Amino acid sequence: MSGSAGRLVFSLAYFVLLANTLSLGDFGLFAAASAAGVMLSRILAFGFTSPLYRIATVKPQLVGVYTAGALAFGVASLVPLTLAAALTHALVFNGDIDKATFTLLVAAEALLWRPTEIVAIVNNGMGRFGRAARLTILGTALRAAAALAFVASPWRDLSAWAWFYFSANAVAFAFAVFADYPRQRLRFVPKLYLRRLRDAAMASLSEMVFYMQAELDKLVVLALGGAEIAGAYAVIMRLVDLTAIPVRAFAMMLVQKIMRAPAILDGWRRRAGIEAGIFLVSSLGLAALAGVLWLFPNALGRNVAGAAGLIGFAVLIPGLRNLGEYHAELLYARGQTGLRVLLLAGIGLIKIGLLAALLAAALPIATLIGWMNAVFLALYLASALLTYAALRRPSRAL
Repeated sequence: MSGSAGRLVFSLAYFVLLANTLSLGDFGLFAAASAAGVMLSRILAFGFTSPLYRIATVKPQLVGVYTAGALAFGVASLVPLTLAAALTHALVFNGDIDKATFTLLVAAEALLWRPTEIVAIVNNGMGRFGRAARLTILGTALRAAAALAFVASPWRDLSAWAWFYFSANAVAFAFAVFADYPRQRLRFVPKLYLRRLRDAAMASLSEMVFYMQAELDKLVVLALGGAEIAGAYAVIMRLVDLTAIPVRAFAMMLVQKIMRAPAILDGWRRRAGIEAGIFLVSSLGLAALAGVLWLFPNALGRNVAGAAGLIGFAVLIPGLRNLGEYHAELLYARGQTGLRVLLLAGIGLIKIGLLAALLAAALPIATLIGWMNAVFLALYLASALLTYAALRRPSRAL
């Protein structure tokens, strides 16, 4: 949890610096391109990160064997990743972001930051929480440092920022590989990977669907609302994202416990208590931030002030969204990746449909954000219904 606190501080600094340096429109474009990069990054290694994490958790002596497999699958995934990135640019960003800038942003997310995350995931699986926390803090601190350097530079456009962003992620990646990855001899053992291919494929599909339903709203807002509305929406959702940082740390620890002892969540009282805690922590965090911004509108900078004034309209969104992510993690922990894919795909379709309907109504931005509470409530109810129905089934052996 100490890693979460450090990451929260640097994430806020990074957000304030960047959002007050780029124009609101460029910030919206960056948020959308970064979201696209995060979604595309889940193609990397075709999901073999999942078997690697499971092995790190239950059989850490085999990390070297599964790392070799992950590297092989990673190289094989580069062609489809490149093709998917080119298609995404052509369909969504053509005319808004040039190819070189988009390539830098996607490469930073998919080829630099995603492998850095994998190093942290492996360390968490092996119980090396201090190393994992240090790495996540370092990655966020480097992004904040890049934003500070960008502020001090003479440039203010997205194409220049892409180079700063790429460089920060490159440094984090180099540190992760050379300083924090477990030192085990790499051994390529294909017969061991075959039994994990289903898990890897389902995990890759599940992760892609997860981030599509989590991030695709930024692309939808950009496509239907334009760069300025996308910028205001990105500011609000970025502040909402900050409330998820401590919740995600808790979810990761809970996932590891469930992987070792699936019966830990037996009993409705315990389930309800966990959900209530997640909702309260998330909602109170954003409510406190809304109160600060009401008293001090320019606390996060003048560029952000207009959009930040809308935070109070989104007070229920963090808790409801974080609960949806928690449900997805429960299914992953129990090995129910197929059901997880179906859940996330259904949630994603509902979310996109409702958001598109709201944007088509051309509502004022404050009204739009207010209605988003109802959207996330509908998503939570659907997620809870499907998740707890799935928990009645026995968990799969890992």
